[in-house]
Amino acid sequence: MSKPQAKYFNAIISAPGFALGIYCDENWIEEIVFLPPQYERMPDSPLAMEAGTQLIRWLRNPHNSFNLPLKPVGTPFRRKVWDAISAIPVGATRSYGDLAKTIGSAPRAVGGACGDNPFPIIVPCHRVVAQGGQFNGGLGGFAHARDGLHMDIKRWLLQHEKNHVPG
Repeated sequence: MSKPQAKYFNAIISAPGFALGIYCDENWIEEIVFLPPQYERMPDSPLAMEAGTQLIRWLRNPHNSFNLPLKPVGTPFRRKVWDAISAIPVGATRSYGDLAKTIGSAPRAVGGACGDNPFPIIVPCHRVVAQGGQFNGGLGGFAHARDGLHMDIKRWLLQHEKNHVPG
């Protein structure tokens, strides 16, 4: 059995303690992936350049918004969850249960959709946490992980936003 080929990223952006891989075609951002820290890869297309520029701006100030063409993916349910996640303000969090009530679903289904989010940061799934601090110190999971790099990234993203909340 052969090893799976590593995905070619159109750009890799460095962030504090991690990197972001950008995968796109000429018209759509297809996926953004959290990666271990590594060297940046210069964008190979205008869209990869724009995505990288907007992500870097967000890393400097999470109040910067995104205006990128995201490839329409996911089931209608997942898109509903991702829309609800996108409505969570910078620096705020919502529990899986709260989101489930908002959209008329179950927390576990919301968690599955969060974990499958192809556009992290742009669709800020890091803002979804466990109810009342019950799981993983209140963080819940992140990208289907319960520890390691992804949880370190979630902690950093939440702290980054907290550091930029006015007042």
